[in-house]
Amino acid sequence: MTTVALLGNPNTGKTTIFNSLTDKYAYVGNWTGVTVEKKLGQIKDSAVTLVDLPGVYSLNPLTKDEAIVTSYLLNDHPDLILNVTNAGQLKRNLLLTIEVLELGAPVILNLNMIDDLKRQGKYYDPKVLEEWLGCEVKTTNARSHEGVAALKAELASLKERRQAKPLLLDYPPMVKQAIRQATEALVKDYDMDHDYAQWLSIQYINKNKAVRRFALFRDLTPLRSQEKYYDTQNFEDQIFNTRFAFIEKLLGAASQPIASTSKVEMTSKIDRIVTNPVLGLPIFAGIFFLIFKLSFDWVGTPLSDMLDGFISGPLSTTADQVLTAAGALPVLRSLIVDGLIAGVGGILVFIPQIFVLFACISLLEDSGYMARAALVTDRIMQFIGLNGKSFIPLIIGFGCNVTGIMAARTIEQPKERLITTLISPFMSCSARLPVYSLVVAAFFPKHQALIVLSVYFLGIIVALLVAKGYQLYFGVTDSSVFIVELPQYHLPRFDVIWHGTWDKGKGFVKKAGTVIFAGTVIIWLLASFGPHGFVTNSSHSFAASLGHLLVPFLAPVGITQWQTIAALFTGVLAKEAITSSMMVMFHTSSQAVLISALGQFINPVAAYALLVFILLYAPCFATLGTIKQETGSTKWTIWSLVSSLIIAYGLADLHGRQPLHLERSFPCLV
Repeated sequence: MTTVALLGNPNTGKTTIFNSLTDKYAYVGNWTGVTVEKKLGQIKDSAVTLVDLPGVYSLNPLTKDEAIVTSYLLNDHPDLILNVTNAGQLKRNLLLTIEVLELGAPVILNLNMIDDLKRQGKYYDPKVLEEWLGCEVKTTNARSHEGVAALKAELASLKERRQAKPLLLDYPPMVKQAIRQATEALVKDYDMDHDYAQWLSIQYINKNKAVRRFALFRDLTPLRSQEKYYDTQNFEDQIFNTRFAFIEKLLGAASQPIASTSKVEMTSKIDRIVTNPVLGLPIFAGIFFLIFKLSFDWVGTPLSDMLDGFISGPLSTTADQVLTAAGALPVLRSLIVDGLIAGVGGILVFIPQIFVLFACISLLEDSGYMARAALVTDRIMQFIGLNGKSFIPLIIGFGCNVTGIMAARTIEQPKERLITTLISPFMSCSARLPVYSLVVAAFFPKHQALIVLSVYFLGIIVALLVAKGYQLYFGVTDSSVFIVELPQYHLPRFDVIWHGTWDKGKGFVKKAGTVIFAGTVIIWLLASFGPHGFVTNSSHSFAASLGHLLVPFLAPVGITQWQTIAALFTGVLAKEAITSSMMVMFHTSSQAVLISALGQFINPVAAYALLVFILLYAPCFATLGTIKQETGSTKWTIWSLVSSLIIAYGLADLHGRQPLHLERSFPCLV
């Protein structure tokens, strides 16, 4: 089996290249001993395996993801390294390339996003780059699949490890002498390969933390004994300056000016508006308001209503008639019609709204705006001791809190990473959307988008305030530096948006067929059986007993019907289960019938309090498990559960205590 490792900076299109090369023949696991994701794939009809390494800016690791890359190069020997770069940001990308080429491993340098480079009015001659770097150079534009087929064909034909020589830069004399002496000692005393020993020496002298830990573990005396000398002589800066000077000379020699276009100028003009310190945040809020209008008013809700009409009408009626004609027992008919169709179907009707939301987010990502969103929020994040890098996991948390928390791995500082992890559950994930849709359709039909947007922003505000509290508690005084690439704006491509939407939405569909299916059966059992067996009136069921038991707890916030309270309890399993539980306990598969039933129990102010409570109360089991996994602490996991419940109850109670005052203040929403 031939192994090709994909390596590159973040935001170079490496994942797109990986997906194109593997044709989705990929699977995901974890690297041994750590929770960082390991992505492997295979080129179809070949014996070539691709390893998609995490995106890094250098081999000197700051995060767990970056440490994986250096560890891989230290301990594994891929047959080829495909170094994916952003052609428009080549000056910075080549710093990592040089570190890899100094290893002496076979490398193909992939200049991706070559169209962005051309829009800047520039082009690099691949032949010049190959001559200076000593490796093969390929150009691609992964978005339009330009050059990908040729790259794929070459990799698929790879049979054995290629021969390569390490890149040798003209470092200052004292640095070269230190490298030579350490290399000779490692070869002599530890029987190392010369090229590998030379690379280890350069990385050790350059203060690579992972390499220094490796040298300590292997007791590499020739390096460790000279550590103070290397650091005192400030060899690290000399190495960087040499590399940077080499890159500037290389790009100067390889540059070929071409007729420029107005694309770069247009990007700059747009950025002057959307990243403006004053206008940036209002524009960000306006964009998300438009997204929610599309999801809940203009497109998503009409489609959901059509699907609801089919499930609660023809599908439910036909299933009941078929089961009756077949002589099915009442218990079985109730399970299928009132349980599975009502519960799982009650979740599936919200798929159009969720997919419209994810399509809009994918559009923002593909257009290049998401990087700007992180930039405009950086000032706010700095105020609470974090930075724009923490905002990215929070945005991802809108899709799923689990993936948002996992995305926090890219944050370098442990305290910042912990704070981001603990506030991520306050982000309103897609699992809550079915409940929001149900409540706003019942109580705020004319202002659905505005109400849902307010809930989302409330989650952000609560997260920021809690983060400020953690900053004071942990004594965080300075946050790490936030560096973000601002890609040029693109006209979004349909296939990219579709794949992004499906990747985000398929988890929701899968959960509806697994977790929600199982949860629906459990809820049906609780709502259909009581102390005396099967009941036709769910008020005598175990679910009713559980709901009545919790009524005193939630009565202050205006929630008093046992069906809603019992459904909230199931939301700890998965937030989608709240809606399916209500469908089962109200014995209906119709969203309209359920909306009517809810309107008999609570008023609009109590309904908003319910939304606040659902937004903030206990994270689902999967989120709690991820917090435990990422923090390695049961204490923080329990604290996340307890603190979110306290905050949810406090804010919901604040809304529920003065309903008349709020109704007078916001009559247009009631």
